[in-house]
Amino acid sequence: MGKDYSILQSLKLSAFFVTFLWMVMVFEAFTGWNLFHFGIYPRESFGALGIVFAPFLHGSAEHLAANSLALLILGSILLYGYPRSRWPVLIIIWLGSGAGVWLFGRSSFHIGASGITHGLFFYLFFISLLRRDKRSIALMMIAFFMYGGMLMGIFPRDPQISFEYHLFGGAAGLVSAFMFRNWDPLPRRKVYDYERTEETEDDAIGDLWQQTPPETSRRHWD
Repeated sequence: MGKDYSILQSLKLSAFFVTFLWMVMVFEAFTGWNLFHFGIYPRESFGALGIVFAPFLHGSAEHLAANSLALLILGSILLYGYPRSRWPVLIIIWLGSGAGVWLFGRSSFHIGASGITHGLFFYLFFISLLRRDKRSIALMMIAFFMYGGMLMGIFPRDPQISFEYHLFGGAAGLVSAFMFRNWDPLPRRKVYDYERTEETEDDAIGDLWQQTPPETSRRHWD
């Protein structure tokens, strides 16, 4: 059973990952090395390494900044809200989005963590529709309010943007939602005091009406 994380712990873990991504970019800037060749290059054996390494790489600070907040928010929601399924979901999204790009993407280097962000969003969106408990719906509403536009991000727009990464990340998130919809326990339903009072009163009435009237009452009506 997965360990429950508080919201603060979830934010710290997500922030650690985002910080590592910025460290990679700083490393490239100081060394002058461009690590894009560790990205995904579809249908080439050397490009298969990118299935693992491409999410660590970004073409510019603007590119990374666009993904950082999404990783922080959506990653924290996943870590906090789904203690049993979070790590299998993350692995499937990470590898599934990359594998889809490698098999079907355009012949160019594909880099960036946007496949993961779209996978996280699609997972949070569809698992809330499948589970329909209050917590998953509340978490989905936060994600949708912030990143509802990702539903349209799976379609081609800018030739410089890897919509394939978005598409297969979303597909991996959708598949994960169906696979793990029953893994995490439903939140306990809170029973309020007035509900307990009503149950007690109903039981008392139900017992009393079956009792034989006392002899005193019977003599009174005679």
